[in-house]
Amino acid sequence: MNAPLHREMPAGLLDAGRALSDVSERWDRDIVGQLTDYIAIPAKSPGFDQQWSQNGYLETVLRNAAAWVEAQKVEGLKLEIVRLEGRTPVLFFEIAGTGTDMRETVLMYGHLDKQPEFTGWRNDLGPWTPKYEDGLLYGRGGADDGYAVYASIAAVQALKAQGAAHPRIVGLIETCEESGSYDLLPYVDALRPRLGEVSLVICLDSGAGNYDQLWLTTSLRGMANGTLKVEILTEGVHSGDASGLVPSSFRIMRQVLDRLEDSKSGRLLPESFHCEVPAERLAQARATAAILGDEVYKRFPWAHYDCGGASTFALPTTTDPVEALLNRTWKPTLSVTGAEGFPALKDAGNVLRPYTAFKLSLRLPPLVDAAEAVQKLKHLLEDNAPYQAKVTFDNAGGATGWNAPDTAPWFESALHAASRAHFGADCGYIGQGGTIPLMNMLSQGFPKAQMMVCGVLGPKSNAHGPNEFLHVPYAKKLTAAVAEVIAALPAARAAAA
Repeated sequence: MNAPLHREMPAGLLDAGRALSDVSERWDRDIVGQLTDYIAIPAKSPGFDQQWSQNGYLETVLRNAAAWVEAQKVEGLKLEIVRLEGRTPVLFFEIAGTGTDMRETVLMYGHLDKQPEFTGWRNDLGPWTPKYEDGLLYGRGGADDGYAVYASIAAVQALKAQGAAHPRIVGLIETCEESGSYDLLPYVDALRPRLGEVSLVICLDSGAGNYDQLWLTTSLRGMANGTLKVEILTEGVHSGDASGLVPSSFRIMRQVLDRLEDSKSGRLLPESFHCEVPAERLAQARATAAILGDEVYKRFPWAHYDCGGASTFALPTTTDPVEALLNRTWKPTLSVTGAEGFPALKDAGNVLRPYTAFKLSLRLPPLVDAAEAVQKLKHLLEDNAPYQAKVTFDNAGGATGWNAPDTAPWFESALHAASRAHFGADCGYIGQGGTIPLMNMLSQGFPKAQMMVCGVLGPKSNAHGPNEFLHVPYAKKLTAAVAEVIAALPAARAAAA
């Protein structure tokens, strides 16, 4: 049974123990089950499912989430599935404020679309085969970030249960994030009059440095991506007959990529793809490195092999924790995430292939404009092709990264208080190497808003890869911490009045 409400508790503050107890009970009784059902549905993002509308998986997970939100019967809540022609739908909800200032708004964000399956899952696991084991819920999308809408409502319920004053709250849950959120901006524009004066954004789509404290994301890298294709023949030919005379499309691909990247160091060569790291972020990286130490790089599943009776592990680009943090958050980096034009090994005969195609993913520093980077990238890769081969960079797109605004004193105080209340340690600050396109949009649209960007993607959670999991004990504490921060906003305003 819940403990009685402490009547002497100041308005806007929560009984932390009761808040955690309330959200934990909801997670155990209901939310884990909802997410188990969610994981089983292959609701891939439209960039990975061209037939998303016909297949109906995105529609199913959106309707399921909407039905659950409505079933909670949160006082003052109104919900709508918003649709624009030809675009993936979004879930939008509004919860009336109970504080004295009815103009202020908290915006809660998440998404329900997922990355594709990928290979390498444990034999007893799979992307659409949920399994709950030792507090970890395995399967695609639960942590990235199907849990967000459920945790958001659970945090509001914790506020309501204690009669805490809270601002007006709106929720925006999209279904296009893993494809770059190209459908989202039209919805933000259409819903702007209903968003109100956003003072606080809570985005539950980010990561955590460990599972021992609350982590605030301070920056996100941007992204430029597309398909680079090199064509030298119209069809494959006998490699013994043609090699040495017909240049290999793969060798041409290597030459083209050498314009972009130093293959030995991994450094991106165009200086326009780099930016200076702000002094505050450098200081935060040093503080975070002191907390995490070599776990910054040891948390990854490095390949290993036996050598002379000893186990030898593959090495990272650096073992300096500060440099490691900056490399994955403020340095541009190229990854090849897919390939075409190669037969399977078992089918690979002695044939010189007519073309090679790579899907490129270029992570950009937070302060580099993605649209400009995409244009420069296309020019760099396509012009003056070796051997006059046909080189194209198509299906190109990008999203500009994000650097958090200055932290208001009330917000910093609330983050540390929430982290201490539920984890016993101060809030940590960390940049993330991934991209959340919405954050840059919101920072431009609401320049005075504080940004609580956080999430459950801690060590080994492996979003986008095999064996992705949601750390449920951490998610419970994060949910309670979100409630604490929301409650602090009207309290801070009242104190300042």
